[in-house]
Amino acid sequence: MSIQRHGTTRRYSNSVVHGGTVYLVEVPANLDADITAQTENLLAAVDRLLAEAGSDRAHLLMVTVYLADMADYDAMNAVWDDWLPAGQAPTRACVQAKLAHPGYRVEVALTAALL
Repeated sequence: MSIQRHGTTRRYSNSVVHGGTVYLVEVPANLDADITAQTENLLAAVDRLLAEAGSDRAHLLMVTVYLADMADYDAMNAVWDDWLPAGQAPTRACVQAKLAHPGYRVEVALTAALL
């Protein structure tokens, strides 16, 4: 089976496709924004990366959401719930973590099936 990598740098790829599955991790680009704006920014990037890889949000299989502060949980979920298609919820975990950049309030790692 072939492995397709998109947006590859020396350190990481924006997404990797293998065996009918897309793997990706995304962080927000608007580091001085609140959790609502960061989540909206991050999910817009996820949409773009999924499309580039041949998938979409309705094909999510597993998502892990990392929050810098669990106090942001409800606000992040409000954006998430509006973004996710009804009846298409993936399995999901949400954990608090010290993220790689102090401006990140949220990060996601996800897998999705190809269209």
